[in-house]
Parts: sequence; C-alpha cells; structure tokens
Amino acid sequence: MKIITSISDMQRAADELRQAGKRIGIVPTMGYLHDGHLSLIRIAKEKSDVVIVTIFVNPTQFAPDEDYSKYPRDLDRDSELVRSAGADIIFTPSNDEMYGGKYRTYVNVEEITAVLEGKFRPAHFRGVTTVVAKLFNITKPHVAVFGQKDAQQAVVVRRMVKDLNFDCEIFVGPIVRETDGLAMSSRNVYLSEDERRQSMVLNRSLHLAFDLIANGERQCEILKKEMMKMIASRPSAVIDYVSIADPEKLEELTKLTPGATVLISLAVRIGSTSLIDNLQVTV
Repeated sequence: MKIITSISDMQRAADELRQAGKRIGIVPTMGYLHDGHLSLIRIAKEKSDVVIVTIFVNPTQFAPDEDYSKYPRDLDRDSELVRSAGADIIFTPSNDEMYGGKYRTYVNVEEITAVLEGKFRPAHFRGVTTVVAKLFNITKPHVAVFGQKDAQQAVVVRRMVKDLNFDCEIFVGPIVRETDGLAMSSRNVYLSEDERRQSMVLNRSLHLAFDLIANGERQCEILKKEMMKMIASRPSAVIDYVSIADPEKLEELTKLTPGATVLISLAVRIGSTSLIDNLQVTV
C-alpha cells in the first residue's frame, strides 16, 4: 500500500493506472476510520481494480463554530485499517496542498443543499462538493463510494456528478451500526457514557416511524410529532430537524403514497455532539 501526499504525484499515479487499463475506485473520508468506512472500501474493491482511500479533514465544510480543530485524527491508525481492508493507496494531502494561495473557486449545488443539514450548516455542502470535485480531478476515479449515513451528501454528490458530467459512477453503501443501533460515526468518540446511552434514541425514533407506517399511518406531521416526542424525552437531546422527504429531491412530504420510497432523516445534538441518522422506507 502506498501513501501519497502530493497532488501531482497522485495525478501521475492515476494516469499510469488508467493507461494500464485499471479501473480506479475511490473512498473519500476525513479519517478516524471505523467499520462503516471499511465496508465502503470493500464495496470499492468489488467495483474496481485499484482502491484509493482519501484522508483529508476538509476545512471548507466546517463553519467557524464547528469542530474542525478537534476533529479526531490518527493517520497511523487509519493506515493500518486501510491496509487491513485491502486498499491500495492512501491519498492524504495537507491543507496547503489542497487550498494553498488565494483559493477562490467553489462548486455549489443549488436547492437540495438549502434544506436539512444545509439549513443548519449553510456553507457545509459548498465545501463538500468543492473538495469532492477536487478529489475526483486528482484521483481520476471510475467509481466513488459514499455512505448512506450521509444521505443528503450522497444525493448532492450524485447531482453534481450528473450536472458537471464527471466520468465517475457513484455507489452508496448501507449504514453500518454499533451493536446498540447507533450509526457509526467518527464523532461518536465525543460522547460520554451517558450521552452514548441517550444517543440510541435516534435509531429508535426512526424505527418508531417505520412501525407506525407499517401499521397504516400516512400523515407525515403525525409521524414527525411522534418521533420528536420520543427524542425530546432524552434530557441531553436537542433536535435540529426531523424530516420525511422525497429521497432524491429532498422535498418535504405531507402524506405518504402507497408504493413510494421516502427518506426519514434527523439531526440531533446530544450534549455538544451533532449526530445524524436516516432510514429509507417503502410505503
């Protein structure tokens, strides 16, 4: 396994792989890897000949009051995990390498970035799409794999790829959960023992909605009200949003239509830690 830190070296390696007829897969990450990331690497291995894992804590997707400076980082640990998962290259550039000088160019996907996470983190997706576009131009992949936990991110990246004609196929891997149901996230390390117990309410509220739908409930406001009531019963929980939306347009729904697939998603702060989760349900 190679570790590459230079953009020019990575582009040269990608060119050589393409000239050799290799199919390149990429798994973009911000590091501090867990089993969710490793599941994405395994998907990339199935879809490509060479897997590149990018590790870069992207400053442009963090607001000034967010956790960029304390976001967990451990390249040695990550390198061993990437090696064990069978990836071939780690690309881990510095901030100066990615954004050196007077950086002035950004990629912005409109409308679908103004809701859900984008409503509470206005500059977040501009940073995400910009860094993903840069990583695609640097690693030149045929395939990129993202996680369903970041459902809105996956929708936004797919839209960018389609609108800007990137020659890259997007795959989305399923959410990987802890044994207690909490969606795996690098930010889970922030949670205290008590907060970790309270955080299980996210997954439980999603399954409450699933059960209500299975029992015939079709009114989205009722479903969201019951979810929020469950979440609010946890003393450390502060709800940013609970959403029931079209899984591609991300438009809020008022009533569920039989046969339709919907995205039920939520963002909840447990103490000072912001957590997201989601569930796709076919009515």
